[in-house]
Parts: sequence; C-alpha cells; structure tokens
Amino acid sequence: MTPIGTITTTPAYEVALTSRAGLFIVLEGISGSGKSTLAALLADRLSGRHLHTVPAPISDLQPYINANARPLVQLAFYLAGVLHASDLARDGLQHGYVIADRYLNSVIANHAAVHQLVNDTVTAVIAPFAGYLVLPDLTIYLHTSPTELARRMHAKPDQTRSDHDLLSDPDLLQRLQNRYDQIAATDPTARHLHTTGRSPAALADIIITMLPTVVVPA
Repeated sequence: MTPIGTITTTPAYEVALTSRAGLFIVLEGISGSGKSTLAALLADRLSGRHLHTVPAPISDLQPYINANARPLVQLAFYLAGVLHASDLARDGLQHGYVIADRYLNSVIANHAAVHQLVNDTVTAVIAPFAGYLVLPDLTIYLHTSPTELARRMHAKPDQTRSDHDLLSDPDLLQRLQNRYDQIAATDPTARHLHTTGRSPAALADIIITMLPTVVVPA
C-alpha cells in the first residue's frame, strides 16, 4: 500500500510549482443545477478560464466507462480526470481566475451515491493522490428544487444515461444530494446558493460579491 502523501514526493510525480494570479472557484451540484451555464458566465465576467471535470477529450469515454467498467475502474477513470483538471487549473491560475464546473467533490459524491457507498470509503481510495490536486479557494454548492431539476434535465439536449438514472430513481437523487450535503458540511471553502427562480446573471452577481472575502494564495 502507498502511504498518503508519498506519491507526490516521487520526483516524476511532483506537483509543478507555479505562481497564482487569481482564485480557483468550483461549482458543485446535481446535474441540472446550472453549473455549466454559470461557470461559463463567471469565466466571461472575470476574464478567467472555464473548465469541466472531467475535461475533454477524456470525457468522451464517460459513456463507455459508466456502462461497462466495474466500480473501481470507474473511480480510477474519474480520478484521472480530476488530476488532469487540476493541471489545467494550475496552468490557468498563473494568468487569473479559474472556474470549474465540477471537481473532486462531484466525483466523490456521485460515485458514493451510485454505488451506495459512504463518502469516506471513496475518499480513502483517492487519498494517496490528494496532495497533487489544486485546492479550491471557493466552492459554491448549487441547490435546486427537485421539480426544477427534473424540468431542466428533461430539457437538456445532451441528456446522459446518468441524467436518465437520476430522473427515474428518486432514491438515487436523494442519496446524491445527501452525499453532497455531507461533503459541504466539512468543507471550509463551502458556500451555498439556491438557484430556483434566479437567472444565471443574478447568480453570477451573488458569487462575485463573495470574492472580496477570499484571499488569493501566494
């Protein structure tokens, strides 16, 4: 077994040392909560970089992995996506803000909910790699009413199998929300934002008012 933290002390796997010119903002929440639209809008407002976890073109494999891979292989795939997203974020932060649509906590919450695991079980598997990841400075957990989530997911032109599963299985949807809530409860960067009845522009305005309270790391 590899002890926690030893992976990133191996020279070939060391974290690239880079400067920081902006904040790393992460939007987390259930599919349909408006993460993608809001992340793109914030990146435009802040002249920052918008990225999605799992980044393209790795994300092209998601349907195959979700349909055919066993749980541990699925987790390894999504962990690889987070590690790559972290590299992209680290590069973008040299120039300004980075806004991520999903990050590590989405991987933990979704994997735990789908496979009926507790978050700590998933976190323990990921732990040896955690030191490689850029930590968010601000994590916005988006909350949307079940009725509005269903309406948005039904209207998505790119509805995925995961979306279909959430729409057809209320217990899965509740488990997923519970996993997010449990993670947010111990996340020191967490802020909560309810999206129902609010436009993306109004939500972006609220988030931007939070930024002066967050310090850019040295």
